[in-house]
Order: sequence, then structure tokens, then C-alpha cells
Amino acid sequence: MGGSSFFTVNEFAKISRTTKDTLLHYDRIGLLSPEARGDNKYRYYSIRLLAGVNVIRTMQRLGMTLEEIKELRDQRTPELTEKMFKHQIEKIDERIDEWIRARKLLLALQKNIHDVADVDEAGITIKFLPAEAIVLGGLNDYSRGKNAYDALLSFYNAIGKKYPDMDLNYPVWAAFSEERIKQYDWVWPDRYYFSNPEGDDRRPAGLYATGYTRGGYGGGGLLYRRLLAYIADNGFEVCGNAYEEYPLNEMCITDENNYLIRVMIAVREKGQG
Repeated sequence: MGGSSFFTVNEFAKISRTTKDTLLHYDRIGLLSPEARGDNKYRYYSIRLLAGVNVIRTMQRLGMTLEEIKELRDQRTPELTEKMFKHQIEKIDERIDEWIRARKLLLALQKNIHDVADVDEAGITIKFLPAEAIVLGGLNDYSRGKNAYDALLSFYNAIGKKYPDMDLNYPVWAAFSEERIKQYDWVWPDRYYFSNPEGDDRRPAGLYATGYTRGGYGGGGLLYRRLLAYIADNGFEVCGNAYEEYPLNEMCITDENNYLIRVMIAVREKGQG
């Protein structure tokens, strides 16, 4: 046995761009057997088996298991093969959608970190911010003893029903109304929101007083007071919602009391209302 018509398992593995162990496994499960066996029990493969290896590799790339490939090989018809291709294309399309959503989420999380890389955590600024896409929940219900966690659960449920295909893994942040801010009441948010590029809602464009502090969730009370004092001292007044965000949170900070909190309060110059 040998010569130009047949190849040893090592030679055929090299030609077919696979491995000896893979070919031996194919043989053991009856998926691809050698053309012949010599008296020494060595396996010998012909060049025609190369097409079989290519088919197996292609089907594996389509996401099929070796068991599925063997079943198709043993029963294959044009109709069955076309049906299998259609099913695998549908599975691939689902994965593509999942990867696209995952990429958008990672980009958003990456942007959160990048945006505060060189921020002055002790400073306060007032500057124009463009509109930003968000997914805004409805007014939180704190009646009958409900608390902020009950409201958060309701937010997830409502968004999940409204946008059944939306990724709900974006960070959830808090919005407080102008009235609540002016009353120094910023414990339980009026609304929750996702900062999601696919959102139908918007954080309005405009002037925002923005400041930072470190702390856990809901730990921005002193920052709000600093912001309100700065706004008043510099000839501005509150004219819209406050947005409380955590660009550095449990995704990248181990100490839950050391998250980076950002608060943005919509403002205007006094007398322009």
C-alpha cells in the first residue's frame, strides 16, 4: 500500500489541513473512514476523501455538530440538505443579531469609561451638551409602601414589554424633575433610564451644570448641594431635569462605595426664562 494513489493518515492530515487525531476521531464515529487499511492496520486515504473533509469542515463552520453532520451524510438528499442550510442560516442570523447588540453594548460601556478618563472630579462645569438617545421609563410609583427597588423592577418589566428585542443590560441611571431638585429632594428618582443609542427618547440638548463625586448608588447628595450652590453663585438657575449617572460602576470598580457619580442639571442664565 502507498505510492501516489494513497496517503498515510499523517500525510492526509497535512493535505486536508486537519490533524491526525481529528481524522482518527472521524473514523471512530463512522463519519469519515479511510479508503483502505494495510496488513499493518495502517490507515490509507485517497485524494477523493478530501472532498468529504471539506464538507465536514464547512458544516462545522455553519454550527452543526458532528452527530448532525453524520446524520445528514447518511440520509442526504438535495431537499434535506437545503432544509438544513436554511435552518443553519436562521441560526447564524440570530447570532449576528446577538453579536451586533453585544458590540453596541460594549461600545456604550467603553464610552462611559473613555468620557471620564481625564475628568476633574473636584470641578464643576456649565457647558452645552448635545442631545443624547436614552430609553426613558415612566414615572416611578412609590405609593403603598413601594420603594426605589420596586420602581426599578417595574422599569425593567415595562421596558422589556415595550421593547421585547432590546438589550436590557445597559446601565440604569436616574432622572429627577426640576421641582424635586429645587426642593432638595433627590433620594428616590422620578424616572429611570438607559443611556442606549437605540433609544427613542432624548436627554435634551442644552446647558448643563455637571459635577462628579465618589460613592455608592444614591450617594450623590453632597454633590447636588455643591451644584446648586455653584449654579446660584454663577448667575444661573435650574430649568429642567437632573440626570444622575455612574460612568465608573461595578463593571470596572471593585469598591461599591467608590463608584464615580456624575450629575448633570439642566440650567439657563437667570432672567432668560
